[in-house]
Amino acid sequence: DLGIVRKIIFKRAMEKDLNQNSPRIRKLRDNGYPPNTPTSRMNNNNQRDNHPNSPRDYNHTPSSPTARLRWRNRSNEIPAEVKRGNASNVRNLLLGDKNKYRSMWIRTCSSLWMLGGVFFIIYMGHLYIWAMVVGIQIFMAKELFFLLRRAHEERRLPGFRLLNWHFFFTAMLFVYGRILQQQLVNTVSSDRFIYKLVSGLIKYQMVICYFLYIAGFMWFILTLKKKMYKYQFGQYAWTHMILIVVFTQSSFTVANIFEGIFWFLLPAALIAMNDVAAYFFGFYFGKTPLIKLSPKKTWEGFIGASVATTISAFLFANVLGQFQWLTCPRKDLSTGWLHCDPGPLFRPEYYPLPTWIASFSPWKEISILPVQWHAFSLGLFASVIAPFGGFFASGFKRAFKIKDFGDSIPGHGGFTDRMDCQMVMAIFAYIYIQSFIVHQDYSVEMILDHISRSLGHEEQKMLYAKLGDILRHKLQGGF
Repeated sequence: DLGIVRKIIFKRAMEKDLNQNSPRIRKLRDNGYPPNTPTSRMNNNNQRDNHPNSPRDYNHTPSSPTARLRWRNRSNEIPAEVKRGNASNVRNLLLGDKNKYRSMWIRTCSSLWMLGGVFFIIYMGHLYIWAMVVGIQIFMAKELFFLLRRAHEERRLPGFRLLNWHFFFTAMLFVYGRILQQQLVNTVSSDRFIYKLVSGLIKYQMVICYFLYIAGFMWFILTLKKKMYKYQFGQYAWTHMILIVVFTQSSFTVANIFEGIFWFLLPAALIAMNDVAAYFFGFYFGKTPLIKLSPKKTWEGFIGASVATTISAFLFANVLGQFQWLTCPRKDLSTGWLHCDPGPLFRPEYYPLPTWIASFSPWKEISILPVQWHAFSLGLFASVIAPFGGFFASGFKRAFKIKDFGDSIPGHGGFTDRMDCQMVMAIFAYIYIQSFIVHQDYSVEMILDHISRSLGHEEQKMLYAKLGDILRHKLQGGF
């Protein structure tokens, strides 16, 4: 047997090496070792001998294969002084480390590849960006579903994994149905039959989604098995946490897309800028640790990235605001190019330069788009608050003792690793846009349609009389 032969060869080699007349022992004796010096790196207390040339004690046999593996690889462990957090030793340890430069190169190449793909999808238009967001959500859900998966339990629960996806697509139907119902109606309004069909589906969408969820709930109850209750209820709770933390938050991105690609591209670009700036500032200047959850994050990287992101937001908004097809909102689900009059946020305002600057400059005034001031607010949030989404993800990974959520993107990990801050930013961007950017405008047709469907004959007469009084007072200067 090959294993027995290897053991015999290894035993003979040890006996030869422990012979007092062996070349290794003679060399140690010539270097000043006493004849009775123990030939062991480990003393009776199982500690290392301090002498650098002390031979190994081959008579010491670890008690298990795992212990033997640790014993052989002990020289690869991080020194104790580094573990105690000595920053100077860490810098000396990493000095000239080629692996970090290789990692930076891989990360840079994959970032450029992703950047090119995103630019192409943005060029294609709103629907393609929506499809990209949906694809990212599916990949994120897959990574997180797999995180708590146990193969042994899964084999005893055939089809249980489909239940997670049932809840996922039910949530997708509910959320996107609520966000895009007006665009869907505008798309099919030319055909009367389809318009009535879509209007009916929109009217009863909440009921449909509710019964789909109830069907999944009953499915879950019927699949419960003895001695598997804890695992199944854990998966049930884990699925709903994914829907709340991941899917619901990132779905706000779709609402921003149809308000104008500008409002999708700017927040997403700010997170990417902040991430890249923090990486390079921390790579070249980082010395002071920022937070224990992310040992590689430094104060130098955080502050440098904050300044760079805020300035970039102000300038980048001016560049994006020049393109009409980025600023126009999409009112339907078509794929054609958009043309619209620029709103007040995208009309330049001119400010004269101070006299002491104008005397040395060929320009006497500068133009600033009003949207740049809003971009300044988004930049502050992206650089100061949004990184805490990454810290949350770091703490989550430490809780489950994993390095990354996945390995889909070389040098970056999984899609969830890249989207942690984006999710926090998407919610803030949506709330900010709805609060300070978008004004709720209702057409006369929409109001009349709602009145005719919701109010009775007497209520319509009362509304008519009340509107007459309001208009009469307004013409007389009462308002």
